[in-house]
Amino acid sequence: MASLTPALPWQSRNTRSVNGVVDVVPTPDSSVSANDVQAADAAGSRGTAGGTNPVADSYGGTQPTSRKASDTTAGILFGIGAYGLWGLLPLYFLSLQPAGAVEIVANRVVFSLVFCALLITITRAWTTLWNALRSRSVFVSLAIAAALIAVNWLTYTYAVTTGQAVEAALGYFINPLVSVLLGVFVLKESLRPLQWAAVGIGVAAVGVLTVSYGKLPWIALTLAISFGLYGFVKKRVGPKADAVTSLTVETIVLAPFAGAVMVLLAVSGAATLATQGPGHFWLMAASGIITAVPLLFFGASARRLPLTTIGLLQYFAPVLQFVVAVTVMHEIMPLDRWIGFGIVWLALAVLTVDMLAAARKNSRTRRAALRAGTRAA
Repeated sequence: MASLTPALPWQSRNTRSVNGVVDVVPTPDSSVSANDVQAADAAGSRGTAGGTNPVADSYGGTQPTSRKASDTTAGILFGIGAYGLWGLLPLYFLSLQPAGAVEIVANRVVFSLVFCALLITITRAWTTLWNALRSRSVFVSLAIAAALIAVNWLTYTYAVTTGQAVEAALGYFINPLVSVLLGVFVLKESLRPLQWAAVGIGVAAVGVLTVSYGKLPWIALTLAISFGLYGFVKKRVGPKADAVTSLTVETIVLAPFAGAVMVLLAVSGAATLATQGPGHFWLMAASGIITAVPLLFFGASARRLPLTTIGLLQYFAPVLQFVVAVTVMHEIMPLDRWIGFGIVWLALAVLTVDMLAAARKNSRTRRAALRAGTRAA
């Protein structure tokens, strides 16, 4: 069934929306499965029987006012929880010192796999996992996604642990612009004028920040490109694997490499997992929970909210990362860097205006179609 959800900043509604970058809701640390997005579509397109005072929801269906308000409130709280936890990740990584980025990511992969196995056992989803592992197309796609998220995690953790969290936040600010460009160059999509304007402003911002940093902001670009491609690959997997199953397969792919890294660090005496006391050990072990819980929160949010709202909530994470970097980590922000970030935020403002205008237009089109269908019936 074709999606009826409104366009997000990184989407183009001018052309196709099947198996592409569009309809992907990127998250700072992972991406939601298409199951969550499709569940939101299905929930909206179904009416709610027996309700009173029904109102049209953002997906074109009807719900009683009280239920709609309750779902919206819960969805916003889940969304704030997900993006808030992602935004506060720099504080968690700082608490893991003196562990370095490579050790942190290796442990994160292993403990995430342990926690995902526990979740799959509780939810009795082993058959779903086995089907994903047996499907060549799904497994290959998720293996590629695993490589991309490994690059993303390593880059982000390196940035935070070396005092470059501001540039990491920049990467997630510009991620929607990168996703728009993926739609143009990979899917040959056409963009609306405001989307082109936002991309042009974003390119100008990268130029200003390159002058400010004295080099290309490679951390930001690596994060934005790796996560944009990650979302693209996960979209192509579609409903064949839900969020937890996807994360499990990805960590299964990465676990042998992560395990080898942990062994090498232990043999060389560089590992901190078992040498810094029980507090450090359990903080490191908590990485599995800290990775999976925001993803579950996001899935719960995506099932309750219009994608337009999710698209606006996504900025909460890089804003928090930026605030933590400047106020807690005391990273330096000279004037020219503020100017560069200001231009980025202008590009995002233009993209958001375009998104909201497209959402209103789509909503009017859906309402007109519903009225026409009602009259025809």
